[in-house]
Parts: sequence; structure tokens; C-alpha cells
Amino acid sequence: MAAVASLAIAGAIGFGAATTGTSPVLAEAVKVESAQQITGFADVVERVSPAVVSVRVSARMAPAADRGQGGFFFDFPGFEDLPKDHPLNRFFREFRGERGPDANPRFRDRPERARPSSQGSGFFISEDGYLVTNNHVVEGGSDFTVVMDDGTELSAKLVGTDPRTDLAVLKVEEARKFTYVAFADDTKVRVGDWVVAVGNPFGLGGTVTAGIVSARGRDIGAGPYDDFIQIDAAVNRGNSGGPAFNLTGEVVGINTAIFSPSGGNVGIAFAIPASVAKDVVSGLIEDGTID
Repeated sequence: MAAVASLAIAGAIGFGAATTGTSPVLAEAVKVESAQQITGFADVVERVSPAVVSVRVSARMAPAADRGQGGFFFDFPGFEDLPKDHPLNRFFREFRGERGPDANPRFRDRPERARPSSQGSGFFISEDGYLVTNNHVVEGGSDFTVVMDDGTELSAKLVGTDPRTDLAVLKVEEARKFTYVAFADDTKVRVGDWVVAVGNPFGLGGTVTAGIVSARGRDIGAGPYDDFIQIDAAVNRGNSGGPAFNLTGEVVGINTAIFSPSGGNVGIAFAIPASVAKDVVSGLIEDGTID
């Protein structure tokens, strides 16, 4: 009863105060000045697109025998029991890369071949051809091709990688000047700021999406480095290594990962902050590695 009585008294006091003619003092509601209207992102995209590339990675595959692999033709029961001079025995051994003086030159001289292994995105950071992408895009690759905004394909070499931050640097050796972009001061990036992502999702180069910074300082358990910028611009497979720009065309982050129960975009993507990328990239260009 004491508790009930207290509530009743409090209620009576409250209503009594309301009838005395005085008004309660209310805190002033938050007011925000009207933001500058954005008519579109076309101007930003037009400026930065020539600096963004698709990255195609191939790995050199040795013949099956050199890789210690068999295959359908070589693993069926009884194959090893065939006489050495049996035509099938000789044919399949040559086919899988075994050499011999009497081997068919077609198989004996077969070189290692580069096979497509992955693709992603990247962007130039200097006019002499240095570009940034993700380590997981180039990892295990031996041949690298960048596809420009106009469709031009150029060979690139791997300068260095840092698995801890998932960053890598490639270099295109061409006697030309490349359009490049600069890193932003990401300490000034705020939650709610616009971002524009440009990249190569599912091999569709030059794809542009837009969104906002959803959060900062995200720890996604991806490794020793966890301080990501979260954005809601659509990012999908193939966007890895591509830039997220602010409205002045500076790179605020490098798209690296997504959260997705289905494997597709659900509006939760993570980018490496520009400040981290800038330091790591400088070290990779100078030394090829990060201590």
C-alpha cells in the first residue's frame, strides 16, 4: 500500500502543479540547419573514374604431374598396372606432364599456363602508375592485369603486400601519365557523410554506388587490424580493393569486406581508413613489405 500511496501522491502533485497556471520548462529540441542540397554525384564520378581500375589476377599452374595431382584418367583402379609400353599408359603420362625422350612434343614442351584466379578493384595513387588494391585480391597470383575505365588492358607487377591490413600495391610500367586520386584526411570523416564507391563488382567494371558512413571504428574480427569504416553503399564481390570517395573526390577508405548472410549486398560494407592505407602504401612502395 505504501508504494501505491506514493504513486498516488506523486500524481496528485503533478496535476496540482499543472493547475497553478505555470508551464513546465521543456528542453529546446535539436535543430539542424538545412544541409546543402545534393543534385547528384555525376561530377565526382566523372573526375575519379579514370583513376579506378579493375584488377584481374592469374596464377601459373604447373602440369598436373608437377603439382602432385592425378585426375580422373590417372586414378582409376588398374591404371598403374598397365604395361609401361601400353599406348594408354604412355598417352596419359604424357598428357599429365611427364617427360621422356619418346614423348610426344605436343605434351613434352607444354609450358606452365596462367589461369584466371581472382578479380577485384584498385585505384591509381600516382601519375607514374602505382595503384592500390587488397592483398586478398592479388594473393597467390603471378600475372596481373589492370583494366582502365576506357577498357584498355595493361600489365602490372606486384610491388608489395601487407596481409595484416589486407593491402597491396601494384605498378603499371607504361610511358604515360595516369589520372590518380589522393587520400582524404579521414579524421574529418563523420558518421552520416556521403560516400561514393566505384569498382568492379561481379566483373562489371566502372560500377558506381553511393551511401553514407554508417559507423567508425568497427571491429569485425578479420585479423590483427580491426578499425574499419562502415558504409552502406552497395559493395559486392569484385569491389574489393576499390575506393570509397567523399564528395570532393578524395579516398576516405578502401572497400575490403561485407557482412552478408546471403553473399550479396545488404548495406553493410567495411573500408580500411585512408590514414592507415596511406602509411602502409608508402612503406610498401619504399620497401615492398611492412615490418
